[in-house]
Amino acid sequence: MDSARSCPGPNKSSSRIAKTFQKVIHLKTATKSRSSPGFCLLIPQEKLRCCESHQFEKEDVEEAKEESRTRAAMEAFVAKLFATISAVKAAYAELQMAQFPYNSEAIQSADQAVVDELKALSELKYSFLKKQIDSSPPHVTLMLAEIQEQQSLMKTYEITMKKMQCEMENKDSQISSLQQQLEEIVQNNKFLEKKLNASGSFSILDNVKFSEVNPKDFILVLHYALRSVRNFVKFMIREMESANWDIEAAANAIQPDIIFSKRDHKGFAFESFVCREIFTGFNDPWFLIQSNDHSLPAEIHQRRVFFFEQFRRLRSASVIHFLKQNPNSLFGKFLKSKYLHLVHPKMEFSFSGNLNQRKMVNSGEYPETEFFKTFAEMGRRAWLLHCLAFSFDNEVSIFQVKKNSKFSEVYMESVTEDIFASADGGYQVAFTVVPGFKVGQTVVQSQVYLFPPSSPAKS
Repeated sequence: MDSARSCPGPNKSSSRIAKTFQKVIHLKTATKSRSSPGFCLLIPQEKLRCCESHQFEKEDVEEAKEESRTRAAMEAFVAKLFATISAVKAAYAELQMAQFPYNSEAIQSADQAVVDELKALSELKYSFLKKQIDSSPPHVTLMLAEIQEQQSLMKTYEITMKKMQCEMENKDSQISSLQQQLEEIVQNNKFLEKKLNASGSFSILDNVKFSEVNPKDFILVLHYALRSVRNFVKFMIREMESANWDIEAAANAIQPDIIFSKRDHKGFAFESFVCREIFTGFNDPWFLIQSNDHSLPAEIHQRRVFFFEQFRRLRSASVIHFLKQNPNSLFGKFLKSKYLHLVHPKMEFSFSGNLNQRKMVNSGEYPETEFFKTFAEMGRRAWLLHCLAFSFDNEVSIFQVKKNSKFSEVYMESVTEDIFASADGGYQVAFTVVPGFKVGQTVVQSQVYLFPPSSPAKS
């Protein structure tokens, strides 16, 4: 009995502790069975955060490397794209070049090159759409693409240079052809002029009839005379240039204190001088010729017939031939007087080196030099205009416009195309180039050189 009491059964508290311990042992055993064999150690929070940061940095580096590789691949792809486009342009330029002039072999070759480059461009398009733009290595692809683009650009520039060279050669050829045509035309005009002077025929003047003379006929003959005046002026200026004259100084001596708007306008000064000299005395029936061998009919109608007969005889005659056949004619005396007044001895000496022409004209002979022939033709036409004017019923008179006169559209016209009469009368007359005429009530405008009021030309 005592021994039974000395070994009493476990109490409630000790049994609870035993059950708890068994649960803990069972939990650890289950944990070990689920994990790899070994010990389970607790990791501090600081060390855990450090490991996580290292893991994140490694991932960022990998992402940066991937992004860099992607960017490099894209740059290489874009470089290949631009290089291919440049190659297409170069091939197309070569195709155009092969067509002018036409070259079938070159056209086929260039056409195939265009097709090949377009195919390469199409392949790049599909590669981009399929996102297959990787080029390995990218820097090599980029460098090769830049080299290809530079080669294509150089090829395009070479083709452009060849094209421009061909165009220059064509232009030079056209210029040479036009110069040759111009020389032929000039020679043909000289031949026709000589033939015209030799035959003396001029169909327009032949149509002028005594019974039908009117202001229109006068204007026709005036323009006919002015063409000859301008021919003589051009011939005279060429002779001055050949004799090393100072053209500007000569023009200023004729029309001082005039500033010409263009260089070639200086010719108007010489034209004004020639017109002034050749038409001086136009209003006088004798043209200021001192002649005791001829007398004018007293009756007006007979006088008109007399002058028209003078017109008719000379209008179809060769001037030099007429002068030799009629050395003492009114026209011969008129031409002698005008030559001695218009052609200064210094001018003639500088042109020909002597005064032989002047001596011949003064003695009643007529030289056959080009200078005198041109002058004589101008004088013939001026004489025809004078004779026609005095064969009219109505009185014909000549007038000059004074310098600084206000421009009038009724009495004047400008010799320059770029200046037109202004409504407010802003332009003024610098000098008269061609005098005006009054045929009865009809006014034939004078031709004047104008300048604006602000021009420094002096009165």
